[in-house]
Amino acid sequence: MTQEEIRALFSSIGEVESCKLIRDKPTGQSLGYGFVNYKNPADAEKAINTLNGLRLQNKLIKVSLARPSCESIKGANLYISGLPKSLTQLDLEKLFSDCGNIITSRILYDQNTGLSKGVGFIRFDQRVEAERAIQKLNGTIPEGATEPITVKFANSPSSNKNGAALTPLTLAPYLPQTRRLLGPIHHPSSRFRYSPLDPGSILGTTNTIIPTATAAAAGSALNGAGWCIFVYNLAPETEDSTLWQLFGPFGAVQNVKVIRDFQTQKCKGFGFVTMTNYDEALVAIQSLNGFALGNRVLQVSFKTNKCKS
Repeated sequence: MTQEEIRALFSSIGEVESCKLIRDKPTGQSLGYGFVNYKNPADAEKAINTLNGLRLQNKLIKVSLARPSCESIKGANLYISGLPKSLTQLDLEKLFSDCGNIITSRILYDQNTGLSKGVGFIRFDQRVEAERAIQKLNGTIPEGATEPITVKFANSPSSNKNGAALTPLTLAPYLPQTRRLLGPIHHPSSRFRYSPLDPGSILGTTNTIIPTATAAAAGSALNGAGWCIFVYNLAPETEDSTLWQLFGPFGAVQNVKVIRDFQTQKCKGFGFVTMTNYDEALVAIQSLNGFALGNRVLQVSFKTNKCKS
């Protein structure tokens, strides 16, 4: 995802003062996180409520207020090897929980077999907690294991010769003080409750729930191309964020665009959504065509030809 695409996404909430995608200096590769500064603090709060947990290109993004940088939180990321293959992420956190406040954790899995590689990462809130974990757990044998584990500080991508393996796992220092919840992230648009089986349901009713992306794992991206969806009968006040919220629960959304009148800047009644996966796009169309958004019934269909994102 490019810096311009990040700016476009967050600009749908409010006026963005600056936007920066963090890249690995030697390779130029995105490290998977960035920073957005809003002119209005209220827009930052709205961005968190609207976009945190949004599914983008098969990833659930995390949006939170940035942690002020200070020496005490730097270098608090640990690399753990020699883990039993049966150890889960929850087991890993339980093993390290006595040492301090865990911000985030990860276990590496083989993409082909789905089996654990016996390697994991733990980021603590403070460096002193990471140091405590090394002293307490390095060289110990976890319950159910036969070999001791190695616990050490994780190298940064630029200083590690095998940077490709660590780059996606080097976690940003922006994560909030409060520990993130375990388990699946629920898209914030769950406050928009509707049922795909009830085209007449009104946004905001309380007796129906948002559907899950039933075809989440099906299909694949088409060499950077996406499946373009036409959305008609939108209200004049419709914002881009509305389309992100509507289509995000169904799968990987590449971009959205509300078509506006040049003079009034009001929505002209239609817009476009580009999704990576055909099956997810199909489910979104089947679920949202005929859906009542406010007092308008949406018409949702594939654009006449496939478009690039």
